Amino acid sequence: MGARMSRPPFTIKNLMEIEDSVAGRAEGIEGRFARGHMDSEHLGVSLFRYGAGVRSPFAHSHREQEEAYVVVSGSGRVLLDGEIHPLHTWDVLRISPEVVRSFEAGAQGLDLIAIGADRPEGGDGVMAEPAWPDEG
Repeated sequence: MGARMSRPPFTIKNLMEIEDSVAGRAEGIEGRFARGHMDSEHLGVSLFRYGAGVRSPFAHSHREQEEAYVVVSGSGRVLLDGEIHPLHTWDVLRISPEVVRSFEAGAQGLDLIAIGADRPEGGDGVMAEPAWPDEG
């Protein structure tokens, strides 16, 4: 039996100190992914910040990973498999892996904490084109 890799019993990491991985890929959106900074076997936590009125140019689903999102500031809308749902500060949204999702900020912007569970090595995100019914 191989030696189990030692990891600390807890980790404290400020999300604002993690690099914005979305910078330059989507105007008005910031994304800070803490999974690799947390020493966790099972959890991923990310911060997404959308500027006022910004709609994500992409959507995604997962093959295996269930996610939860917590709206910590602002409001907006989420597109879930083609249906629009409003989001308000302190709403918690759980999404099954196969549901295609995309977000849009309201007039005050939208800040979300995303929490992801176990996923396969290298991730399991599946990118998709958002199909907002009110586009045009």
